[in-house]
Amino acid sequence: MRVVYLILSLLVLTGVMVCSIAFGVTDIPLRTVWESVTHYNGSNEHLVIRTTRVPRAVIAAAVGACLAVAGAVMQVLTRNPIASPSTLGVNAGAAFFIMLCGTFLGITGQHAFTWVALIGATLSGGIVFLLGSIGRDGMTPVKITLAGASMTAFFASLTQGLMLTDGKMFDQILAWLVGSVAGREMSQLEAVWPYMACGLGIALLMGRHLNVLAMGDDLAQGLGQNPARIKWLGAASVILLAGGSVAAAGPIAFIGIIIPHIVRYLVGTDHRWILPYSAVLGAILLVAADLGSRYIAMPREVPVGVMTAIMGVPFFVYIARKGRRT
Repeated sequence: MRVVYLILSLLVLTGVMVCSIAFGVTDIPLRTVWESVTHYNGSNEHLVIRTTRVPRAVIAAAVGACLAVAGAVMQVLTRNPIASPSTLGVNAGAAFFIMLCGTFLGITGQHAFTWVALIGATLSGGIVFLLGSIGRDGMTPVKITLAGASMTAFFASLTQGLMLTDGKMFDQILAWLVGSVAGREMSQLEAVWPYMACGLGIALLMGRHLNVLAMGDDLAQGLGQNPARIKWLGAASVILLAGGSVAAAGPIAFIGIIIPHIVRYLVGTDHRWILPYSAVLGAILLVAADLGSRYIAMPREVPVGVMTAIMGVPFFVYIARKGRRT
């Protein structure tokens, strides 16, 4: 049945993406959407579909899938139910490095931003894991959460300071820092998809190993696994997924928290199923959130990062309170 439900989820994702292409400030008939694929004629509607609506939907799906999978992996590595690229400072570090290099080094272009975001995500994630592991008791959920919150606040403060020193850069990057897929071009996805695909591939191949790691390092080692190697591979996949996502759409929060918990409720604790389900449901959530963000303040659009925050904050509070009671 899990295979059937996964196929149904893919069909839902297809439907949501079609709706994202068709509906917005200006609705486009579904027949026109189909004709833009089968009989492209260069009309304004067909041009908008191909150059604006389709890239937006595809990028939202890719980013949503990557962030959800990254969150699922991080929650196993840290044994922390609220771990995600946004809460452990990975997104904030990537965003800060992009802002830093754009302000002082004049770096532009999606390929350059991709490498900068990956470097920032690696550095920030490494610092958080280091701080969360200090002490005799090693890494604990409380220490990793405090370290992540501290690094998120630290990099966010530095980013805001840089924005105040460079008004021109502030105008160019403000919408990106909130998290948005509006106005994105397919070339931006082409620059980051190899890293996203590599990160997804590593994560999906690790499903069985993550199941063993979730039982504890000692038990995993007793079963012939190498916990350190699993954690390093998991960290590499998270950096590739989070860095590529930030480079494409900015630091969108809460997808990595919401989706893994929903998936565990639906399919259980087997990461061989959690990870593919997280990818599909994460894509559905972000595409649907982007579609909904167009109707909050029409004719203007709200960045999708604001929409995910509206949905994610109550869920975050619920998970945190649930964790305290257990």
